[in-house]
Amino acid sequence: MALIDKKSVVKYEDFQKIQILTGTIKSAEINKKARKPAYVLSIDFGPVIGTKISSAQITNYAIDELINRQIVAVCNFENRNIAGIVSEVLVLGALTENKEVILLETQEMVSNGLEIS
Repeated sequence: MALIDKKSVVKYEDFQKIQILTGTIKSAEINKKARKPAYVLSIDFGPVIGTKISSAQITNYAIDELINRQIVAVCNFENRNIAGIVSEVLVLGALTENKEVILLETQEMVSNGLEIS
């Protein structure tokens, strides 16, 4: 079986190290300092993790479409400074042929902070 983009095979133990959780976007605003269009998102991951910030290139969505949308994100990457914003989580999405990000979402609303496995 060929791997997409010839990425390396990872062990299941490595996958288990990645903390992928459900969260709800509570606010979104334009990241004015970003070279490529991006939003600064405030995302609620529930009482254990709390609220985290992400700078995300998902501007094919209007801000009002993002508020209260439940998404899936990686929550244990190292923080990254993106155009002056400390991005604490990586919001996950599928990249289309047109380079637009289609957010990964839950099919039904669930509790924030649930682990994806």
